Parts: sequence; structure tokens; C-alpha cells
Amino acid sequence: MQNAFLTFWKLFGQSTWCYNCMAAVALRSCRRGLSQIISNVGVSSVLSTRFEGGPRHVQCTSGVRHKSTVQFATRPDLPKLAYRRVKGKSPGVVFLPGYGSNMNGQKAEALEEFCRSLGHAYLRFDYTGHGASEGVFTEGTIGTWKKDVLYVLDELVEGPQIMVGSSIGGWLMLLAAIARPEKTAALVGISTAADHLVTAFNTLPLETRKEFEEKGVWTVPTRHSEDGEYRFNMEFLREAENHRVLQSPIPVTCPIRLLHGLKDEDVPWHVSMQVAERVLSDDVDVILRRHAQHRMAEKDDIKLIVYTIDDLIDKLTTMV
Repeated sequence: MQNAFLTFWKLFGQSTWCYNCMAAVALRSCRRGLSQIISNVGVSSVLSTRFEGGPRHVQCTSGVRHKSTVQFATRPDLPKLAYRRVKGKSPGVVFLPGYGSNMNGQKAEALEEFCRSLGHAYLRFDYTGHGASEGVFTEGTIGTWKKDVLYVLDELVEGPQIMVGSSIGGWLMLLAAIARPEKTAALVGISTAADHLVTAFNTLPLETRKEFEEKGVWTVPTRHSEDGEYRFNMEFLREAENHRVLQSPIPVTCPIRLLHGLKDEDVPWHVSMQVAERVLSDDVDVILRRHAQHRMAEKDDIKLIVYTIDDLIDKLTTMV
């Protein structure tokens, strides 16, 4: 990877650091005039704008939202997957939620509105055992959810996609990109949790690991669960070992953008740096938001995510 350099700027009233910036993503999008895009829960209005390299007209939504309907994909011998899809131009965007989350979060809904306003295809879905999809949550594994993502890429979308993965979704997008390079146009990781569960468990003191192994369950405190904790059985962790990606070069060569908050208490920001160091792509940016937390669901966080995807769409549609 090219020598990294560190650039600092003020963005959206918060400090943002960009590592190895090959393009000042957010600033360039601001210069293009994408303003007043995000409301408290998504895209409230998108102004018609003339972009660099030629006109690209964005339809004004006038504050009216057109939510996609829930559909169900029937798979032989596998649980049905719930998804919402907006048809449109390529490249399409696919959103991969985090562990225990679903397709109805703020980021997922904001991206649907944004893609609809641009006329680009968009798909969001629930993993097996999550949200409206069939299956038992506690029986799911990284391998189970990887199969879900591959099914979406193979059966529910057309052409290469920009995959946007949040937390564990960032890990799954890397696995999917390795398995389906021809269906991967670009990757956007949000608080990417590549290998994180396995790494976190393996770095516990030996005595602590033995205690959890004897119990058969690893209990992790969290603010993102109703009962205040996540419970991972040992079988889940052993299966996850088979899907680690940070132990060797990651054979992904498409454009990659990795966004992470320095206040992330769930997945350390240096995980995104490790991903950037190991991918084979020459087009990798890491953007660190000084005050952002793990979910990156604040208004300014979502602005940055939208600007980043818009920049990638522009890059991919103007490449010769």
C-alpha cells in the first residue's frame, strides 16, 4: 500500500481525520453542493445539482418518503430472507446491518431515500434470525450470514454492487467481496468489525477464557441489547475462526472506504486501519470521526456516509 499520510480538517462541526486519503471524499461532495440532505432519520430533501464531469440531476423529494415494501426470498432448505428493494440504475447499493440489528435502522433508511433520489438501485435485508427474516437468532453464525449475503448478491440484485457494511456487516462485506469479486463494485465499511469477536475473545486473560469455555458462553456487556449483554456460545466463536480475514492479505481490489469513530467503545478504530493495511486495493481511504460512536447514526455521521457513497457512485460511473 502507498505510504500513508494524515490530513486533518473540520467537517460538519466535528473533527474528522482521513488516513491515506486518495480523495477528500466529504469535502469534494460538499463542494459539489450536496446540502440539506439528511433529516433526523434520513434524506428529507435533495436539491437538483450539477456535478463535476457533467450534469447529474437529483430529484427533489419535497419531504415525502416512499418506503419500499417488505418482500421475502424463499430459499430451498433455508429460512426465508426479508428484504426491501428499490429498482434503479447501476451501480446498486446493498446495506448489510450489524449483529442483532435489522434493515429498519436510521442508516439503512437514509440510504434508501438517497439512492431513490439518485435513481440508483438499493437493497436492504435482514440476516437469518434477524428482524423479519425466518430463523433462530442464537443459532446463526458468521458462515450462516455470509451465505445470506451471497444469496442476495446472486439472486436479488443485478450487476456489481456497492456494499455498505455496518459493524459485523463490514466483516461480512469483505467475505462476500472475496467470494464474489465480479459482483463487488466498491465497499463502504462503517465501524468495520472484521475478526473482532474472535480477536477480542482470544485477547482475554487465559483464566477468564477458561471460565467462559467451561460455562460454554461468553457474555459481553453492551448498550445495544435490551438485556444489556450479548451472549456468544463457544460453537459460534469456533465457527467464526474459519472466517477470519486479517491473518493474511485480503484479496479485494475494488475501491474501499472505511469510516470509524474514535469514541467507538465496541470495536476499536484500529480494526479499520488493519483492514486498510491488508487489502490489496490501491484505492483505500480511512476516515476517522473524532466524536462518533459505534453505530455512527448521528445526523452528521449519516451525512458523511451519504457523501462517501455519492462520491463512489460518481467515481464508478465516470471511470473509463
